[in-house]
Amino acid sequence: MSHDTKTKLVYMANQIATFFKSQPASEAVEGVATHINKFWEPRMRRQLFEILEKDENGLDALVLQAAPLIRKPEAEASQLR
Repeated sequence: MSHDTKTKLVYMANQIATFFKSQPASEAVEGVATHINKFWEPRMRRQLFEILEKDENGLDALVLQAAPLIRKPEAEASQLR
């Protein structure tokens, strides 16, 4: 994954978090996860999990809190061979 792709995904995830910060706290974490699950394709979510594995990843705390609720894509068939 290129640095540019990582930067864009972090930016997008943080924008989602910023929007949901205006929601009640009880709904914000679930809102971030639901949005990413619904609108991000598996490749994007796979890359997000790669970013989450790194320290100092630049992700907003709300994205980090939502991470356990985000569906991790299954391995692609090409990776299983």
